[in-house]
Amino acid sequence: MEPRVRSGLWVQAQVRLCDIRLQGIAVSRRGDPDAGGIIIKLLRNQGRCLLLRRVTAEDGGQAWMIVGGTAEISEEDAAAYVAREIKWDRDLWVVEIEDYDERYELDGPLTA
Repeated sequence: MEPRVRSGLWVQAQVRLCDIRLQGIAVSRRGDPDAGGIIIKLLRNQGRCLLLRRVTAEDGGQAWMIVGGTAEISEEDAAAYVAREIKWDRDLWVVEIEDYDERYELDGPLTA
């Protein structure tokens, strides 16, 4: 199992990377700085977004799971999902990234 980066530090790094790439980013909810779960909301065109949740892969490494299957969802559906998850997990981080040209790169593989 590879060592895990603290959630707060990972979010700070994403803010810096997006700043370097001139890509808009907002931390809409701060969670536990050490071990909080992370949801990324990639904002796309026409009110759609891709919602990703950080998960642990079978090999113990970090991976990303697309919430709601494999497709983009409406921002309303994403907001409803995030609200439900926050009720269940108070330590959750929510990061929103403007990704209209789909150039954001995940730091781990996508998993089902």
